[in-house]
Order: sequence, then C-alpha cells, then structure tokens
Amino acid sequence: MPESAIAPRCATVLAAALLLGFTGGASAVDAAAAQALAKRSNCMKCHAIDKKKEAVAWKEVAAKLKGKPDAEARLIKHITTGPKVKLDDGSEEQHPIIKTKDEGEIRNLVQWILAL
Repeated sequence: MPESAIAPRCATVLAAALLLGFTGGASAVDAAAAQALAKRSNCMKCHAIDKKKEAVAWKEVAAKLKGKPDAEARLIKHITTGPKVKLDDGSEEQHPIIKTKDEGEIRNLVQWILAL
C-alpha cells in the first residue's frame, strides 16, 4: 500500500479511537441515583461512604480495588450474588443482594463506589 494511502487511514483510525475513548462506556456517574439505590437496597445499614460501620467503608473498598482491571466486575459479582462475608466477631453471613436487576443501575452504583 502506498504511503499516501496509509496516512489518511491512520488518521481515521486514530479519530475513531479517540471518539470511542470519550463516549464508549465513559458515561458520567449519577451519584444521586447510586445513593438512592444503596438506600433502597438497605446498603447504608452496614456501609457508610467514609467510615466503618458494621461493614467496611466504601472509600476503603474503592482504595482496595483501585487500579485493578477487574474491580468493577468483582464488585458487581459481590452485590449481585450474595457471597458469605466475615463479620468483625468472626461469624459469617450472606451479603444481601442489591434490589434491582437493572444492569445500568448496578453498574452506576459500582462506578460511584469505585470513584470515591
């Protein structure tokens, strides 16, 4: 392929990649909706944003998962499958499952937690 044909194709690919980077999945987090879902699901009973209650603070969760490529998937799995969790007294209980099946709402909540 002649060099003159490569430059326009590279520019097109670069423009498409930049456009996808700015719009593909990079939607803004709706903090109010995330907090409303957390309240509706009774998450605030055990969790707080910045201090430990019965469970770890969400800022601590975000710090622990920061930079991990599977952070979002791990957190989604945790809130949708109800795994056993250890409590401070050493006992275990099932983690409650989030009260929605809407993937967009779940993803928004998880992205909000991870952004803290």
